[in-house]
Amino acid sequence: MNRTELQLALRPLRFLDAHADLPEGLLEVRPGRLMVWNHEAIEEIFRADQRLRHPGSRSFKPLLGSRSLLWQDGPRHAAYRRVLGPPLRGRRLAESREVIAEATDAAIIGLTPGCEFAIADWTRALTLRIMSRILFGGAGDDLVTPFAEWMDRALGSRRRMLVYRYLRGGLPRPDRGLEELLVARARESARENGTTLAGRLLATDSPIADLDDGELRDQLVSLLFAGHETTASTAAWAVFWIDRHAAVRDAVLAELAATADDGFSADNLPILQAVVSETLRLTPPVPAAGNRVLVEPWVFRERRFDPGTVLMPSIYLAHRRADHFPDPTRFDPHRFLVRRMTSQRYFPFGGGTRHCLGSQLGQLEVRMIVAALLRRRELRSMNPRAGEPQLRGHAMAPSAKLAMKVLSCRD
Repeated sequence: MNRTELQLALRPLRFLDAHADLPEGLLEVRPGRLMVWNHEAIEEIFRADQRLRHPGSRSFKPLLGSRSLLWQDGPRHAAYRRVLGPPLRGRRLAESREVIAEATDAAIIGLTPGCEFAIADWTRALTLRIMSRILFGGAGDDLVTPFAEWMDRALGSRRRMLVYRYLRGGLPRPDRGLEELLVARARESARENGTTLAGRLLATDSPIADLDDGELRDQLVSLLFAGHETTASTAAWAVFWIDRHAAVRDAVLAELAATADDGFSADNLPILQAVVSETLRLTPPVPAAGNRVLVEPWVFRERRFDPGTVLMPSIYLAHRRADHFPDPTRFDPHRFLVRRMTSQRYFPFGGGTRHCLGSQLGQLEVRMIVAALLRRRELRSMNPRAGEPQLRGHAMAPSAKLAMKVLSCRD
């Protein structure tokens, strides 16, 4: 490991901030490994995505499994997207609306006047429960606690995570009992309700109906993890940014007071959606868009990159380019009310063939959670200095020390 790699591993956000203004938007971390945030290069990478390999994360493969859909390629990857994509976007999102509303309502009831709570922990517990119900129906609640404990053991400490990654070959798998329970619950759910995500994975007419227990386990863990961790971070950041900017808070509250929309429709709550979009820009839940590997030579601006070169599109750095986002470290939702962002400059959910399947569902959850929370509770941050980004695995979350206090109930 060279000095650049060491700095990136030990102090990743400080390292990225130090290179945000690099004009070329390319940085060779080591020979054959290139970090990319130049918008023209990003566009070329996403356009050529079907011709690239997607090896995934060496440290995360033990956690999510070697056959996770996140690092599948070719026809198998396309089959997963055909099966899982439709229920996670468009009109089918209405099927998740009641689940989100009920879980959010139950979580808010426990927030009584005077109580203080860690906002990131609260949103993480809530979104995990939501994703469990979307995946398994009503039969997965008993999985939430052991799954959350496993995630915290693997990702809750940056130091411990680095030990797992560099000294133990990757993040830890759960105990076999949890893995067996996940698989059994998915097969039970599929028999009882074919409309759950587990039911769609195991449908007899599905192009991936041949799932054995090992591959099924990898998909269940991946869906639970990816379906809650990033959404939780975004929701926590949105609450924090709204609290820190009184004018934004007043505008969101006024918008919520003028409609009964619960957050389901982004068109009915444009200011809240702009807050979500700006939150995803300034504090993207995943700082990088996944590794790509060249299978043929690539020439960009007279520089040649050989097959085998690893390309790492940096969401974090692309979102902080001053030439694309003036005063890039300032939280300003107005950016998203006055102009449309291009997918080469703004890509919080990745791009190309790996664009996040749950991007619409995740934003819907954040809007509904934030809308319900602000309508029903008056909150203030107790320690805003703790609102510093920290990496939790590959996700960028607020510190676990960031606490909110309930000042009053509005309902």
